[in-house]
Order: sequence, then structure tokens, then C-alpha cells
Amino acid sequence: MLDNDHSFLVTGGLGFVGRHLTEALLALGKEVTVLDNTRTATDTSPPPGAKLWMVDIRDSREVAEAVTGMDVVFHLAANANGTLSITQPRLDFETNTVGTFSLAETLLDSDIRRLVYVSSASVYGTPRRFPMDEDHPTRPFVPYGASKLSGEVTCLALHHSCGLPVVVGRPFCVYGPGANPQEEMVEVGRYLRWHLNDQPIQIVGDLDRKTRDFVHVSDLVAGLMVIADRAETGEVFNIGSGQEISMRQLVDTIGAATGREPALRVIPEVADDTYRLVADISKLEGLGYRPAMPFSEGVRGLADQLGSAPELPGTPTIFVRGQRSES
Repeated sequence: MLDNDHSFLVTGGLGFVGRHLTEALLALGKEVTVLDNTRTATDTSPPPGAKLWMVDIRDSREVAEAVTGMDVVFHLAANANGTLSITQPRLDFETNTVGTFSLAETLLDSDIRRLVYVSSASVYGTPRRFPMDEDHPTRPFVPYGASKLSGEVTCLALHHSCGLPVVVGRPFCVYGPGANPQEEMVEVGRYLRWHLNDQPIQIVGDLDRKTRDFVHVSDLVAGLMVIADRAETGEVFNIGSGQEISMRQLVDTIGAATGREPALRVIPEVADDTYRLVADISKLEGLGYRPAMPFSEGVRGLADQLGSAPELPGTPTIFVRGQRSES
């Protein structure tokens, strides 16, 4: 499909993943338009060669103008911060749920060939089996996961009832260069920022029992392009590495990448997310997806990109209002 399509819209294209995706599409010679409102963007200029529409995703009239003539839409515009969804749940709901409906409704009257809705592994909530496939129960325990799931359900209902040509990707724990430290919640970047500033790494939960599927942003982009190109509409796909990494293994990898042993400050009493979270990616692998970035290489590359004194993480990790977290 991508070979025959030329005009692409990336909502949230100034954000962490959106910028990487936009650059990858431009490298393929595609015409790319970025739709964003710059609220959380660290760089408010689009990648060279992309057009920019400054639009609030909740504004259906302006969104309708932006989607005119597009072949494929990647929908990434969202609040992606779980803590913010707890402190400001209305902002999270309006951006992720209302914004997604606004876009999807607009696309029903367009000639769009494909909508790729970028959801989140947060829709699963606490894992009930390991690894997690796409049929795992969806029981999110933070508003962010609920709002992303609501967007999924909305898009899939419009697919079945109105023919919306949507496919859904559920990224796991995405890391890599370009993340906004004021919004970033994935441990790889957060841990590196503390360590590179000679501060103790703040660890929420159990060092060994808390594990994650860390997927490099380049592999996530590759996965999104695979489902845009090859997936049947109405289908849902996990996008991860398929590799389980504990927090202790992450700390050790950071030490190997920087050549010095990290200092740690563990907060074991906040154990809401001490569980094994790893993707079963066999469904996406069936379409030809193969994660290519080795974890040690991805961490080393990010450490080099961040430098010796990067900006420190700006958002604490909380799951309940008033909860103790990193200081």
C-alpha cells in the first residue's frame, strides 16, 4: 500500500515518535503534512520537507481541512503522560478520546485509504499472562490507558459500522533520542538522565520483579509502517521488541554504556507497576516485522545523544493522587 500512496498526515508529528515517523516517510519520498498544536513539542519546527498545520486535534472543522487529499493518516496526537492523566484527567480524556473521535468522524467523509491509530500497551492494565498477546484482557488502571482504549473502541466500531479503514498499533515501552524530558515516562531515558547528571537513578518498584519490553523508536516506526502497508483493516497489533528486561538489567546496561557504576535510590513501596510487561509480537512478525535495534546498542546511542548533563526528568511517576514518588 505505501508504494502506491503519496500523501501522508501525521497527527502529533512534532512529538517524539511523530517526528521520527515523519522523517522516515520523507526519506521514502512521501509528501508529509504534520498536524500538531506544539503543547509538548521540544522542537516546534517540522522536519525539513514536511508541511505543518497548527491545529487542535479536537477542532473537527480544522481537522477536516487538514485531511483533505490525504492517502494515509497516522494518528499519534495525544497526551502520552500517565501521571498527567491522573492529575488532569479531563485534559487526557478530551485530547485522547474526543480528539480521536473528532479525527475519525472527519475521515468517514474523506477518501482516506488507511488510518493507523497509535494506541498503547497501557490499555492492558496489569498483565494476567505472559507474554501478552492482542487478545489479552484490556483493564487499564490509569486514565491514560482508559482514554487510549476508548480511542481504539471508537475507531474499531466506526470500522465495523461505517467502513473506517483503520488498523491499530499498541506500542510497548518506547525509548530513543528526541523524547521530551518533561513528558517522558519510560525508564530508559529517565534513568539515563539522572545517571548522566551524576545523580542516583530513582527506581519505582522492585529491581528484579519489574520487567519491561523496551522498544527503540526506530523499531516502533518500522512496525507502524508494516501495519500501514500490510495489515488487514480492523486488526490490532502489539509493537515491541519481544525481549524482557528487568530494571536491574537496565541499570547494568546503563553502567556498561557509560563506563561507570550507577548509584541507585529504590522506592520499593510504590509497587503498582511491579509486574512483567512483555509483548507477544508474533502477529506482527507474521507481516514481516523484525525489531532490529539491540538493547545495549540503543541505550549506548541514547547516552551519547543526551551528553554529559541532559535535562532532568520533569514528571514524577504516580499511579494514585498524593502518592510518594521520585524526588
